[in-house]
Amino acid sequence: MSEVVARLDGITKSFLGVPVLRGVDLELRAGEVHALMGENGAGKSTLLKVLAGVHRPDSGRILLGGNEVSFATPRDAQAAGIAIIHQELNLLPHRTVAENVFLGREPVRRGQVDRRAMVAETRRLLDWLGEDGIDPEAGVVRLPVAQRQVVEIVKALSADARVLAMDEPTAALADHEVELLYDLVARLRDRGMAILYVSHRMREVFDLSQRITVLKDGAFVTCSPTEELTSDQLVRHMVGRPLDALYPERPTEPGEVRISLRDAGNDRVRDLTFDVRAGEIVGLAGLQGSGRSAIARAIWGVEPFTAGVLERDGEPVRIPNPRTAVRKGIGYVTEDRKGEGLALRQSVRDNALLVRRAALRGQAARRASDLAALLKSVNVVAQGPHQEVRYLSGGNQQKVVLGKWLAVRPNVLIVDEPTRGIDVGAKQAVYQLLRDLAADGMAILMISSELPELIGMSDRILVMHEGAIAGALPAGASEEAVMGLATGHGIGEVA
Repeated sequence: MSEVVARLDGITKSFLGVPVLRGVDLELRAGEVHALMGENGAGKSTLLKVLAGVHRPDSGRILLGGNEVSFATPRDAQAAGIAIIHQELNLLPHRTVAENVFLGREPVRRGQVDRRAMVAETRRLLDWLGEDGIDPEAGVVRLPVAQRQVVEIVKALSADARVLAMDEPTAALADHEVELLYDLVARLRDRGMAILYVSHRMREVFDLSQRITVLKDGAFVTCSPTEELTSDQLVRHMVGRPLDALYPERPTEPGEVRISLRDAGNDRVRDLTFDVRAGEIVGLAGLQGSGRSAIARAIWGVEPFTAGVLERDGEPVRIPNPRTAVRKGIGYVTEDRKGEGLALRQSVRDNALLVRRAALRGQAARRASDLAALLKSVNVVAQGPHQEVRYLSGGNQQKVVLGKWLAVRPNVLIVDEPTRGIDVGAKQAVYQLLRDLAADGMAILMISSELPELIGMSDRILVMHEGAIAGALPAGASEEAVMGLATGHGIGEVA
């Protein structure tokens, strides 16, 4: 068994008399990835902050190398060898990689910052990680997100960190960047680092971790070797119900065709022919860059089709821009919730009415009672309609995004990665909402990188490969069948 690097015993923490952590135990070992899972509100973030010295526990002990320690500040935890990589990266974009790595700890020679030593040590650490594609003297602003994460990790290594906690590290990464992170985490593990990995994505947890700890309502539920758990068991530990219960029952028969493509295409996709009917959810699968999101953007008029025919309710239409799409009854939930879907510093109310005010000018704004009914229909949990959206959980933010489209009542809704970055419980709420909308006659085109989600929710699945539809699969198709078509090795008929 590997050396125990850090141990948290019986950690409790309350805020204003409300318990947030209730006697939580956690053990981190050298050369191991330990996943921490639980719904939003389970206590994961608070536990990370206790480990990082942001919060002091009300009771319990933190031990490093068998010795009890106490952190008054995050700097104390960092000095003890604990580093946290937050979901929102903490870098200065207009400084160099080396300057970020040694920020606040710059080497000094003869009374001045020794830039040569700083660059040389940054390069040594990058080489140790096997990251030879990053220039220590490059500006961070020019780096993609995946390489910025590498800079955060190098910063931790420069401070002699032995424990590295990663909070939702793939939330902002594209699919190909996730693979790079996998490789980096494996290298850190193989070199003896203890890694605490927090993620809502079960596939990542099963791919990367050796043990999994689950929290629920601030309490320790279980710690098990990853190989001894199934996805269903993990979900049951987290939310108290099996994986199958996450997905609502499908309806029996779809209605009329709401949207139809015939040989449609543009510079990114080609030869698209399919229908989406009222009352059904059509899943769109494929690898990154296969054209999934390009279809959504074309239908919605961001990058319009230049060939073929797009029909709405049996009538050919031209959609040159998003405003026209909204007026034609088409909504679009973008995959970038924070960057494109919400105005984070505005209120729940203002976000819920964004589309109505921007695209349907001249129509009366919803009355307060209408807005309350709208937010209730999507089950948004907030302090009130005037709370800023940035303070809501990821799941409630996503419900606000869905709510802003219900405010204009589209009968076609495109959803791109509808549950990215939200926990299992919030996912179920979004799934139920989408199925309820379909049951009310909405036609839904759903894009997702999570195959269990796509299979569990879709009435049919269209699979993209290199800009074209490789085939179609029925509800309940296997992951192997989907991936076979997505990689160009399967055979399918377009339904």
